[in-house]
Amino acid sequence: MAPFDTPGESVTVRAPAGTITGLRTGSVRRFLGIPYAEAPTGARRFAAPARRGRFTEPFDASRHGATAQQVPLFATTTVPEPSVPGDDVLNLGIVAPDADDDRGPCPVLVWIHGGAFLAGSPASPWYDGRAFARDGVVCVTVGYRLGVDGFAVLDDVPANLGLRDLLLALDWVQDNISAFGGDPDRVTVAGQSAGGAAVLALLSSPAGSGRFHRAVSLSGGTFTADGDAARDFLGRLGRRLGVPATRAGFAGRAVEHIQRCVIDLRDEQGEDLPALGLFVGDDILPVPVVDGLTLHGRAVPLLLGATGDEFDGDATTRTAGTRRAGTRTAGTRVTDTLFRAACPRVAASRRDAAAGTWLYSFEWPSPVLGGATHCIDIPFFFDVLDAPGVAEELGPNPPGELATATHGDLAAFVRGEEPAWARATGTHGDTAREYGRPGAPLAADTTGVFDPVVPAGSGAAEEC
Repeated sequence: MAPFDTPGESVTVRAPAGTITGLRTGSVRRFLGIPYAEAPTGARRFAAPARRGRFTEPFDASRHGATAQQVPLFATTTVPEPSVPGDDVLNLGIVAPDADDDRGPCPVLVWIHGGAFLAGSPASPWYDGRAFARDGVVCVTVGYRLGVDGFAVLDDVPANLGLRDLLLALDWVQDNISAFGGDPDRVTVAGQSAGGAAVLALLSSPAGSGRFHRAVSLSGGTFTADGDAARDFLGRLGRRLGVPATRAGFAGRAVEHIQRCVIDLRDEQGEDLPALGLFVGDDILPVPVVDGLTLHGRAVPLLLGATGDEFDGDATTRTAGTRRAGTRTAGTRVTDTLFRAACPRVAASRRDAAAGTWLYSFEWPSPVLGGATHCIDIPFFFDVLDAPGVAEELGPNPPGELATATHGDLAAFVRGEEPAWARATGTHGDTAREYGRPGAPLAADTTGVFDPVVPAGSGAAEEC
C-alpha cells in the first residue's frame, strides 16, 4: 500500500460542509486539512471555537492543514511531528476506503494526537490511517489548540479550549462523515498520551454524551492541571513576554513567539513541562476525570492500557531488563505512577457500568530505546511499520506479526466487536492482553499484569 504522501488522482465528495476534493491512491482516499471551525485568530483567539461555515467553493483537501504546533517542544521526538504554518489550525484529515456500494457505512476512528497538550501534530506519518481504510474503517485525525492558546487558565478565557475544539470536531464528524463512507452511529474516539488523557476526559464529561460510541486510551493517564501552578507559570510567561497574563496580553503576541518563550522558560528553569493541561472546575470538566467516569460514559465501551516502560527505558546497559523488572515490582517508576496506575483506577471507576472496560499492556522492547517506551506502540496499532522514523526508533526489523495482532485487535474494537479477553474491574488479578512480551506469545491474555502498581493486599485496587 502506498504511503500517504504518494501523489494520487483527484476525488471529490459533496458533504453538508460543502464540496471537498482530495486524492485517491489505490483503494485509499485522503481528504486532508479540512477546517471544522473558523480560524482562532483576532476576536476568535482565546474564545470558544466557532463552527465553520459551508464552503462556497470546492475545498482543496490534498495536503495537510496548519498545525497548532508552530515550534516543536523538543529538538527530537519519538513520533515525527511536522509543523505546518498557517492560522487555520482547527482542521481534520480523513483517510477512507474507496467508495464501495456493497460495503455499506464504515465504522469511524477519530484520532487525537499526543504532545503533553503543548505540542504534537496530526500530520505525523505515524497517524496515517491507510491500514484502517484497508480494513474497512474511516480514520479521522484532529488538530486542536495547544499550550497557552488551548489550555490557559485565565479569568477572561473559557477553560479547556482544546477540549472544546475536539467536541466541535466530533460534531463535524457526526454531520459530515456519511459523505466519506463513515457511519455516524459507530464513532470511536481514540488517542495516545495527552490524546489518550483527552479521551478519558471526554468520556468523563457531561458534554461528551452522544458524540461518540466507543473509546480507546493509549498511555493516557488521568492528568489534570493545577490551577495555581498554571496561573503562576502564565504570570512568569507574561513577564518574559512583557505583557500582562490576560487574554488581551497574550493575544498581543504571536502564537509562535509564545511557544518559543515557553520552551525558553522550560530550558532556563529546569522544568520538565509547564503546568498547562486539562482544567477541572468548568462546564466541560466539572469534577476530576476519575470521578466523572463514575457518572458519565457508562454506556461507552472502553479499551485502555500503557506500554511496559513508558518513560523508564534504558538503552545503555545489558542489565536494563533486570532493572526494569525490579523497579516495576516496587511500583516506583514514573511509568507506574503516571500511566500504569491509572488503568486499574479507571477500570474500578467503571466497574458497574453497562459497557465493558478492557486493559492491554504493550511489552515489546525497542532495541534502540531499551524498553517498551512511550509512543513506540503507535506504529503497531496503526500498522505503519514502513512509515518515516520507525526504523530509527524501533530498529530495522520491528516484528510485523506484532503489528498485525495489535492493529487487528484495535480495528475489531472500532468495528464493534467485543475483545476476546475478560473485562476489567480494577481489582487484583484483572485480565489484560499483553503484546510482545519477550518469551511469550505475541498477544497473550495475562492476569495481574497491572497488579504491581496496585499491590495485592493493600486494598488500593478496591478503593480506586
